[in-house]
Amino acid sequence: MNLRRDVFQAIADPTRRAILILVATQAMTAGAIASNFDTARPTVSKHLQILTECELLEQEQNGREIYYHLNPEKFREIAEFIEPFRQMWDDRFNKLESIMEKYKPKK
Repeated sequence: MNLRRDVFQAIADPTRRAILILVATQAMTAGAIASNFDTARPTVSKHLQILTECELLEQEQNGREIYYHLNPEKFREIAEFIEPFRQMWDDRFNKLESIMEKYKPKK
């Protein structure tokens, strides 16, 4: 049985979000990523494993080093899922703002 991790559970963790921010602009090795955290390297490796299993990160072998980089296609899928909710909340906030403007005290 092949269980897949939930991408939203993966990004719920602040350390994993920080890792994603680190590799957003450039590919990095596990050691380079781990050097940015005050946790044990195996802990960072576990976070990398989870992010890779969720397909948020991809691995690329370069000689003896493995570099981690973002998988933009997975982020596109997440953005497409979230977009209708963002639009819904934008509409609600706009309606609230217009109601508040209507009852705003005159100067």
